[in-house]
Amino acid sequence: MQLKIVQAGEPVLRAVARPLLAEEIGLDETQQLIEWMRDTMRDAPGVGLAAPQIGLPIQLTVIEDRAEYVKDATPEILAERERYPVEFQVIINPRIVERSEEQAEFYEGCLSVAGFSALVKRSRTITVECLDQTGAERRIVARGWHARILQHEIDHLNGHLYIDRMEPRSFTTLENFSRCWKQMSIAEARKALGIEA
Repeated sequence: MQLKIVQAGEPVLRAVARPLLAEEIGLDETQQLIEWMRDTMRDAPGVGLAAPQIGLPIQLTVIEDRAEYVKDATPEILAERERYPVEFQVIINPRIVERSEEQAEFYEGCLSVAGFSALVKRSRTITVECLDQTGAERRIVARGWHARILQHEIDHLNGHLYIDRMEPRSFTTLENFSRCWKQMSIAEARKALGIEA
């Protein structure tokens, strides 16, 4: 089943989502929701989907970065972004418990800000404590693009969108991103945009 993804302006995207109770995680309805969220994310396609994006104010997100999503990317682009496939993960009630001071800046998009992208700085490495779809405690240490996905999705659970953190001069349509900025290094893009280092 494909769920409707709500767009910027919906109040649920600006509210702090409530934690899921332990007894809620094992419910058939929750497990079905996780499957629908996975299918909706893949259909979009996207690398993450948080429950607020489908109108539900609960601390639940799914992520997955499939190899097919970057099949046309150059090895240099993949290395710069530290991007590698990430298996399907369910993240419930997450907390970022460690984050590196070192940051990385790349273009991000969002299924709830459809059709646009912008440069966003995020911690290069983070550690997340959460529950998985069985209710088991998990500790995830992520680097590069995986860390970026987690931070983006956890932001959704706290009422934030990437546009709150973006470099305003870099905001672009996806069409113009593909045409003008996609193959540039971040340093080249910042220079072309007139953004100071």
